[in-house]
Amino acid sequence: MGTALVTGATAGLGLEFVWQLATARHDVVVVARDADRLEQVAAQVRAAAGVRVEVLRADLSVPEDLERVAARLAVTGDEEGDDRRPVGLLVNNAGFATAQSFVGGDLAVEVSALDVMVRAVLVLSHAAAGQMTGRGRGAILNVGSIAALTAGGTYAAAKAYVRSFTEGLAVELKGTGVTATVLSPGFVRTEFHDRAGVDMSTIPDAGWLDAPTVVSEALADVRRGVVLSTPSVRYKAAAALLRLAPRVAVRAVGKYR
Repeated sequence: MGTALVTGATAGLGLEFVWQLATARHDVVVVARDADRLEQVAAQVRAAAGVRVEVLRADLSVPEDLERVAARLAVTGDEEGDDRRPVGLLVNNAGFATAQSFVGGDLAVEVSALDVMVRAVLVLSHAAAGQMTGRGRGAILNVGSIAALTAGGTYAAAKAYVRSFTEGLAVELKGTGVTATVLSPGFVRTEFHDRAGVDMSTIPDAGWLDAPTVVSEALADVRRGVVLSTPSVRYKAAAALLRLAPRVAVRAVGKYR
């Protein structure tokens, strides 16, 4: 893959992707909103893994920032005077839980979530696919969620888009040398829910996955060209049950957070 670009790279699954890719000797482009955390992560990864780390501060809900990241993905390595290497793996990981009901909630928060988890995935995948198909190799990994199969509000709706979009993209990319994979984990032990202020104390230990395992399984699936990557046997079973269950039963389960 050579160089990987990871969005939401300073925390949770994004940070774990950065570390696993770097220790596998891939250069990385780290993308996130917090410049200080980005620089800290970059310094640690450079020192520990000895790879090139390019810092790209961007808020993916801001159109101008999103376009800067898309422009980086479009780099082919043939541009005169530009020593940046083309991205061989895009990891669309950035996202957040809105932690509110839609009705009566802050609409600006919902729009921002849509921009980050839907619009950014669309725009960045388009930029990456164009560059990668031109070179005949590459991979796009979009981080979705098992929530895509539920009736869990706007977060679930965004992840349902990611799942459907990635499957369609995989069909279009067939035979190009470029692949598309959607990762659909369940509950993962990261700071994701804490940052959103969501109380997860009622979820039993058996319902949790650890980030290193989720990321290693996802990257293994990318290498094999798997389209739907669902880590762990229990979440594979849960996904199968959700697909087969009557939608009225799925809706009755309530919100996924």
